[in-house]
Amino acid sequence: MGQSSGIGVLDKSVQVLRAAAAAPSGLAELCAATGLPRATAHRLAVGLEIHGMLERDGQGRWRPGPLLQSLAAGSPDPLVLAAAEVLPRLRDRTGESVQLYRPDGLVRVCVATAEPSSGLRDTVPLGTRLPMTAGSGAKVLLAWAPPATVRAVLPDASFTERALAEVRRRGWAQSVAEREAGVASVSAPVRDPAGTVVAAVSVSGPVERIGRRPGERWAGDLLDAAAALTARL
Repeated sequence: MGQSSGIGVLDKSVQVLRAAAAAPSGLAELCAATGLPRATAHRLAVGLEIHGMLERDGQGRWRPGPLLQSLAAGSPDPLVLAAAEVLPRLRDRTGESVQLYRPDGLVRVCVATAEPSSGLRDTVPLGTRLPMTAGSGAKVLLAWAPPATVRAVLPDASFTERALAEVRRRGWAQSVAEREAGVASVSAPVRDPAGTVVAAVSVSGPVERIGRRPGERWAGDLLDAAAALTARL
């Protein structure tokens, strides 16, 4: 368990971090490793996930998150630093939830978010790993992905190669109830200085509020935000 700092919640949070660092852990494993009650372990793990200190793998188990990885590397992640400036402005302009996704093999990882302070949200916790088979962010990342990745994903995707060609043509993607019922989104690609697509910036929210053609409302704002992120890289 390690030494006690005298600050109960801090010591318990470190216990959870140590357990997830030792091995990817579901709630039962966290409780067994830490001796914490289920409600306490879950609350702390979710809080650490929101701050990027933990993330979940494809099986929903907690493991060290992007913030810990960035700190351990000894240098800040330039994409995450850029997002801290750009995403809040996009959120304020649209009034909706904003996410930044980075590709990781056959999944995408939420590496930054900006949520409105009130109202119904489409909350995607920091560190969430989503499949590349549905959603506007997946379409954007797959549209410029290596051919081997495209071939691996398309058989199970809710869209086609023709849809990806359309994304490349117009420079953005939209989706309605693909990833989650009742949720619509629009996304645009973020490029590094060499022009390679390294992330997708997204705005998402309830279909009844942002409509079934969110690209008509937000594509311009998304492209501006993507350009701002690219410039900061």
